[in-house]
Amino acid sequence: MGSTSIALTFNVQAKCNISRARAASMKLPHYEVETPVFMPVGTQGTMKGLLPDQLENLNCEIILGNTYHLGNRPGVEVLTKVGGLHKFMGWNRALLTDSGGFQMVSLLKLAEITEQGVKFKSPYDDTEIMLTPEKSIEIQNCIGADIIMQLDDVVQTTFQDYDRIKEATERTSRWLDRCLKAHKRPTEQSIFPIVQGLLNPELRRQSAEEHITKDVNGFAIGGLSGGEAKDDFWPMVNLGTEILDKNKPRYLMGVGLAIDLVVCVALGVDMFDCVFPTRTAMRLMRTMRENIKQGTFPQFVKKFVNDLHPDKNYPSWVKNSLMSVGINLLED
Repeated sequence: MGSTSIALTFNVQAKCNISRARAASMKLPHYEVETPVFMPVGTQGTMKGLLPDQLENLNCEIILGNTYHLGNRPGVEVLTKVGGLHKFMGWNRALLTDSGGFQMVSLLKLAEITEQGVKFKSPYDDTEIMLTPEKSIEIQNCIGADIIMQLDDVVQTTFQDYDRIKEATERTSRWLDRCLKAHKRPTEQSIFPIVQGLLNPELRRQSAEEHITKDVNGFAIGGLSGGEAKDDFWPMVNLGTEILDKNKPRYLMGVGLAIDLVVCVALGVDMFDCVFPTRTAMRLMRTMRENIKQGTFPQFVKKFVNDLHPDKNYPSWVKNSLMSVGINLLED
């Protein structure tokens, strides 16, 4: 079970017999990545404090770069001259780049959002930068990452204005079409659409159902892990994995706390990134892959959660989310 294209082949190798967790291989132009996988964040083409060969020794298979920041420094001209980010940073394995959309939140005071795109004032000087869907893909084509993200209209997760959330969700779908049309390297790089809708189930469903009609190799779930309650967070992940193609990789953006990873793998997510664990440590994904293949994933989840909460006073969101995919923490 899985999907095949020139740019990405996804092969599910084992599935949990209770939850939606699965172990798979994702063959990309630069490397074959085993999932579930956590992608360390190397914003400007480097992991702070670690050299590329040290990352290889840690068995890191794919890392993430930031389109907005790489487009500013070192810039498209330099990356073009050196032949892309792989050569610039001396990394021979897989790369994923985000689109620059998250900077609409992190640099909101410097951004002006319109249908055309996002106008930023540079955080480095007073110059203005217009990031359109077409420009985002142009930069990512130049960077040369194996997986690239569409430009999406990102709103802070705790934002309450329904009209703005609806506008952002629908604009993300319109921008997806522009990104796909602008993509110049479809046999070498895979664009992942991003499901938006914040915490609104109807908008989330609308976004996911719109995106699965596109001829793409994988999908992302965005707009979460921005300060919302966990009881609001996991149903949106659950909704996404219910709708998105089960034969293609599913990437949950910006999520990386250990308990979040365990729960969301159970819900059916394959790929993660986050600056927090990037700055700390982790072998958790390899352990989950092994347990999925051995048919012991539910037992692993129970032990993991019980080690965190030996008094069995489980957070309700953890208990309820795992119960939704058949893992009952209260059963021995």
